[in-house]
Amino acid sequence: MTFQDSFITALGGLQINKSRSVLTILGIVIGVAAIITVMSMGQGAENLILNQVRGLGPQTIIIEPGREPQGPSSFAEIFTDSLKQKDVDALLKPSNVQGLKKLTPVVIQVAPVTSENETIRTSIVGASELLVKILDIYPNQGVFFADEDVRQKANVAVIGLEVKRKLFGHSDALGEKIKIKDKTFHIVGILPSKGQVALFNVDDMVVVPYTTAQQYLVGINYFNAIIAQAETEDIVSRVARDIELTLRETHGIDSPEKDDFHVMTQIDAIERIQVITTILTLFLISVAAISLIVGGVGIMNIMLVSVTERTREIGLRKAIGATEKDIMAQFLLEAVILTALGGIIGIVFGASLSFLVSLILSRIIALEWEFIFSVFAAILGLGVAGLVGLVFGFYPARQASFKNPIEALSYE
Repeated sequence: MTFQDSFITALGGLQINKSRSVLTILGIVIGVAAIITVMSMGQGAENLILNQVRGLGPQTIIIEPGREPQGPSSFAEIFTDSLKQKDVDALLKPSNVQGLKKLTPVVIQVAPVTSENETIRTSIVGASELLVKILDIYPNQGVFFADEDVRQKANVAVIGLEVKRKLFGHSDALGEKIKIKDKTFHIVGILPSKGQVALFNVDDMVVVPYTTAQQYLVGINYFNAIIAQAETEDIVSRVARDIELTLRETHGIDSPEKDDFHVMTQIDAIERIQVITTILTLFLISVAAISLIVGGVGIMNIMLVSVTERTREIGLRKAIGATEKDIMAQFLLEAVILTALGGIIGIVFGASLSFLVSLILSRIIALEWEFIFSVFAAILGLGVAGLVGLVFGFYPARQASFKNPIEALSYE
């Protein structure tokens, strides 16, 4: 019996009970659709985050407190108070770090901001003018505060457009006063509408001198981060290395294993993000694959029922010359065809769902999200579906092939 004959016979067997066949492949459809959706959304999220990181520019170096997190147990270390003014002073010395163009400490806190009639909670970012240079968010109204304001701990603020809209509506906010934690600030500039740029939501933040934020708003003597900029892209790695050596000296650290800070270039950030998103995607795929296993068990049960119901058919086919190999091939092909069909439907359904979610995120929520259809995910889903058919269809097919033709023909 040729493969073509076995294939045609298997299709005929599946058409005997179409509704049962549809219900049988439901678990496979859900599993494959979940794999397609997870991989598509995972790659979309990775691209979104990477684009935001690239928005900092290739010359940017980020210094954060605490050792670089290696797992959940070390994640809390990033909230340490290891970055202080003495570190900034040491880094600004050309003898310590050659090729460093400029840097700005960063202090971040979410706090209530009040105008005469409205109060909102938003992000307060303490920084210097370097932040707007890196993010390219120079005010379209007014000016950004100067380095002199930073030195004098001036009560000046630059606000995003969304903050302006919430607090002042359509009125002119330039020159007006706001209160942050009961301290009055003068609005000297309004940022352009930029949305999410790198790690900052420009439209919904208030920027003040980091010295003011540090002393009057947060009440701390350390920084949440330091953002530095190398003179050229070519020397970023060397500048980052000099920063590490300088901070180890100021902190009295004699071994990299004892670092209470971590330095991250754009390349480092991209690599770490890719590792994190890959691990998360693989984890979610493994969870989604459970439904494939459940679907496989369902297929095996249905195929066993089908073998029992078609016992006389099996006996008749053996009586007219079908071998055990022919019977086994027929039922094994039925299982593979079912799972492959479920895989194809799952690919279409998963791609459609991913496209719909991407459309919602990009059009309604206004994220720079792009729809990505992973050919690898489609091949993987279809391959796994076929493998499930082979594995879980083998036992029922084997049982069918071993049936005695005489007993099968007399089966009621």
